[in-house]
Amino acid sequence: MATMSLDKQIENYLPFLGKEEKRSLLSVIKSFMKLKEADIPQPHGQRLTIEQYNKELEDAEARIDAGFFTSHEDVLKESESW
Repeated sequence: MATMSLDKQIENYLPFLGKEEKRSLLSVIKSFMKLKEADIPQPHGQRLTIEQYNKELEDAEARIDAGFFTSHEDVLKESESW
């Protein structure tokens, strides 16, 4: 017996799920898609979605809160040796 594709297996199980189970499954699929979209680098000149923009801001603020930044004074000192 040939191995059934994942798509076909999912398709075969869908009729057995209730409405709430289908909603739950759809929610999981959407969350996977959001994660996937967040990992896609944006080509130069392409606009970010508001969600991507907000995520970048949150990530940057977390880095700053954790102390991962260079102060203006340190940049000025460093630039003197360029």
